[in-house]
Amino acid sequence: MSVNLLAILPEVLMLVLGILILVLDPFWKDEKRRLNLGWLTAGGLFAVLAVSLLVGRPGSEGVLAWGGMVRFDMFAYAFKLFFIFAAAITALFMMDVEGISRRAEAFALLLAATIGMSLMASAADLVMLYLAIETTSIPLYVLAGFLLDDKKSTEAGFKYLLFGAMTSAILLYGLTLVYGFGGSTSLEDLARQFGSKTPFSIGVLLLLVVGLGFKLSLAPFHFWAPDTYEGAPSPVAGFLSTASKAAGFAVLVRLFLTAFGSTAEQWQMVLAILAAVTMILGNLVALAQKNLKRLLAYSSIAHAGYALLGVIAASELGVTSAVFYLLAYILTNLAAFGIIAIVGRTIGSDDIRAYDGLSRRSPYLALAMLVAFLSLSGMPPFGGFVGKFLVFFAAIQAGWTWLVVIGIITSIVGVYYYLTVMKYVYLYRMEGENEEAHPIPVTRPHLLAIGLLTLGIILVGTLFAPWFGLSTDAASSLISAVMFK
Repeated sequence: MSVNLLAILPEVLMLVLGILILVLDPFWKDEKRRLNLGWLTAGGLFAVLAVSLLVGRPGSEGVLAWGGMVRFDMFAYAFKLFFIFAAAITALFMMDVEGISRRAEAFALLLAATIGMSLMASAADLVMLYLAIETTSIPLYVLAGFLLDDKKSTEAGFKYLLFGAMTSAILLYGLTLVYGFGGSTSLEDLARQFGSKTPFSIGVLLLLVVGLGFKLSLAPFHFWAPDTYEGAPSPVAGFLSTASKAAGFAVLVRLFLTAFGSTAEQWQMVLAILAAVTMILGNLVALAQKNLKRLLAYSSIAHAGYALLGVIAASELGVTSAVFYLLAYILTNLAAFGIIAIVGRTIGSDDIRAYDGLSRRSPYLALAMLVAFLSLSGMPPFGGFVGKFLVFFAAIQAGWTWLVVIGIITSIVGVYYYLTVMKYVYLYRMEGENEEAHPIPVTRPHLLAIGLLTLGIILVGTLFAPWFGLSTDAASSLISAVMFK
């Protein structure tokens, strides 16, 4: 199989799957659409994942394909696996969301966004990079506001669209100035241009940081996230907070380390300040939240700050730690938002107090929630602990001790509000109700998704060697392509 085909094999397969869904949809009766659409999308994505694992693995060094537009390396490969898995899990959660489960276009939009994310991770050219970002963003705008009968959903989609369009314009302007400075759209050519430690304009740097900071929901570019996460359907919010954020990090790492690796001292301090503000603001504001989706939105903002520590380290260990952290975070936050989708479907509320007595209404769901929240707080032996340890260690090794101190202090704050939620789940009781008489039903798709995610969180935290090896290979392939290490 040619390198050009292997480089975009997952994207081609997902495109075929999307076309198949749209073609078959008119032939299915309405009552069968929910099962058929969900299982076809999720099953198809797991099949794409299997094919990618079997025949789509690149070499250790990586090569350019499609005229230098995409890079076929382990860094892109690892992120593509993350995105495909996250999309498959999201498809399972979407199967029981009223207003989405029977709409083929919703699943097609999910696939389109996943294709865009995959291209974001492998883009080796500024033109491809921007097109991939827009391919990701536009379907997500629609999905966030997909529930037209829900005012919060339409508001979430509209706000996301307005802020996203504005920051996309800022990012595009920054990329055009990079082209003006470097005389090329190729990241490798730009690396040569900036290889002699050419002063990098602070204005251009700020434009890029604003554009990418929005995608990552870094403070102070986070203002869209709480409202969007609260109003969007819970599975879509989970996908936004995990896969979309990971795609933004993939772009940030490849762009800054490949094109501007030799001028790291000019952008490291800017990102370090943003990381500190993001960790502090995200955790402190989360303390005051009464809505669980808004709490997780601010938690997501804080976790973006933690993951950014690996990028700031600007080393192979730093990239390794960032990739591992994002893997653990994807599993954990998908589980958290999936549980919100399940509980919210029955209770009809995302208020934290609505979770009173959940441990007696659905013991296994409460246990999965405990695993997810302990992982988010960085407790061993779960994936979040290993990820946080690695990014802290990489930052200390690179000399950013003060930033790690802020990370540790804010992590303690995070433990408080995560355990506060679990206090309602395990210690409080439903007011005036017999909890055992009001169980939370869990459908088969939800059971499969929560089971896979919970198992993944535990495996990444205990048997972490294979996942750490994958992260190391991803980092090595990226660093080997950087001319100035």
